[in-house]
Amino acid sequence: MVDFLGEKIDLTTYQGVICVAVCTVVGPGQKNGSSQQSYIFLQKELPVRLANIMKEINLLPENLLKMPSVQLVISWYQQSFKELIEFENKSSEDQKIIESFTSTLVNIRNRHTNVVETMAQGVLEMKEAYGIDTNSENRIQYFLDRFYMSRISIRMLINQHTLLFGKREKNNDPRHIGCIDPNCNVLAVVQDAYENARFLCEQYYLAAPDMMVKTHNNSVSECETDPIQIAYVPSHLYHMLFELFKNAMRAVTEYHSDEGPMPLIKVMIVKGQEDVTIKISDQGGGIPRSKIDLLFQYMYSTAPQPARSDIASAPLAGYGYGLPLSRLYARYFQGDILLASAEGYGTDACIYLKVLSNEANEVLPVYNKTADKVYHTDIPVNDWSSPWSTNQRSFHSYTK
Repeated sequence: MVDFLGEKIDLTTYQGVICVAVCTVVGPGQKNGSSQQSYIFLQKELPVRLANIMKEINLLPENLLKMPSVQLVISWYQQSFKELIEFENKSSEDQKIIESFTSTLVNIRNRHTNVVETMAQGVLEMKEAYGIDTNSENRIQYFLDRFYMSRISIRMLINQHTLLFGKREKNNDPRHIGCIDPNCNVLAVVQDAYENARFLCEQYYLAAPDMMVKTHNNSVSECETDPIQIAYVPSHLYHMLFELFKNAMRAVTEYHSDEGPMPLIKVMIVKGQEDVTIKISDQGGGIPRSKIDLLFQYMYSTAPQPARSDIASAPLAGYGYGLPLSRLYARYFQGDILLASAEGYGTDACIYLKVLSNEANEVLPVYNKTADKVYHTDIPVNDWSSPWSTNQRSFHSYTK
């Protein structure tokens, strides 16, 4: 069975992924699209996406592949792949088959709920058992960016199908098309993320900085006072904002712990012709320039590492995954997150999102010879007298 599965994964990988744009999901008639069309697309596309990343998992350092947590993740992916290929050549005309497929998608999503934490635990297990060299660390960083981006895309497609066509799952907001809001109010998501981050901050520090928000709508088709709205996944935007607010609040609260009133966290939301920009500015003391790149490394964290307890209840803080994952959510639909810091003063964090839904295409990892080469190539010897980047192989080096 293992040999058959490996051969099937190889064959499926060669089919190539199909990137989805937001406009194809929120376009005219999509809310009333058929479960049959969705089934035809997903029963072919999901196995391809799983197969692509499963090929890369096998290229990870041997010491990492041996870790129990990584073996568990591999078993989840193998099981999900097997369940999906059972629908090959099954008729899209049979409603019972489509209902069975939808139930299978729910099971797959539930099975993969703790993938992020479990893979993170696997990396910690390897570090504790064997340590980690620079080459392995860079390969793991490269892989995790691609692995988690793949996961975001797979969950997005599954959620879209189950929310639209599942019997037990419906989005309570009538404006939404599946998990996408065609008119996502950016300010409303900002306020929601701030309030929840503030609640956590007050629980831990017994205080939290206030927020001041300014908006500027510079879209040619809208008035300056119109609310800033785009077609987007509100949960993705919330994830990014919540992480950035947590970081800003922690920095401000700790930096000004012995002073009077804390300085405000200032937020600027601007809608231009191409980008929506959300800038979050704090006066939390800033970050040394040498540490900026490290903040997006999965194996770097300023918080204590989580205890080796039940994975399902372990907090994500401490794994060092907050900012890297948030940046992936932004980049998934052609956006980005950038940090600019003035050490001794504070930090600006900018989220960039696409204004036009037809430009918000998925960014997906594709397994090919170039990707394979990364896992077998050592970091080149520096050809500068003093390298200025702490991140030799960052995500943008292979997406731009």
